[in-house]
Amino acid sequence: MKLILSDHPLPLPDLGPEVRFVDLSALRIAPCTGCFGCWTRTPGRCVIRDDATAVYPLIARSEAVFYISRLCYGGYDTPMKTMLERAIPVQQAFIRLLHGETHHVQRSVAMKQATILGYGDISPAEQEIFRRLVGRNAANMNFAGYRVLFAREADLEQTVQREVTAWLAS
Repeated sequence: MKLILSDHPLPLPDLGPEVRFVDLSALRIAPCTGCFGCWTRTPGRCVIRDDATAVYPLIARSEAVFYISRLCYGGYDTPMKTMLERAIPVQQAFIRLLHGETHHVQRSVAMKQATILGYGDISPAEQEIFRRLVGRNAANMNFAGYRVLFAREADLEQTVQREVTAWLAS
């Protein structure tokens, strides 16, 4: 399965049965409270009952992800950041060593290819910060490989259409 996760509604072509599109701006997703209930009380399931509980299993199962987020101070904007933080149930509390660093053990998470598109009025410094952020996240998110792209907001839909067309052809 392929997953497109966006903080912005997008007019996309027919994606077919193997691709899911999730518009985070249309969902009710509360911030993570840091209670670790997803590790202790209900392992693998967030204790907060909202729309995030339907999204993080899609992230875990996907073999390819395309994240689309406005950038804010070199990082994901609130809708995407909130969703990614709420996806912590796909990890276990246990720690593993990966390339000399500690990372959480994944809970049945598919290795995935990722395309991350940051959009907005982004300075070169913010782009570099975001590239580093995605690189650090890649180990925790089980990315086998990833690409980071940038677009101005005025070019967002055109950039997404181009990437989705290429994605569907692969």
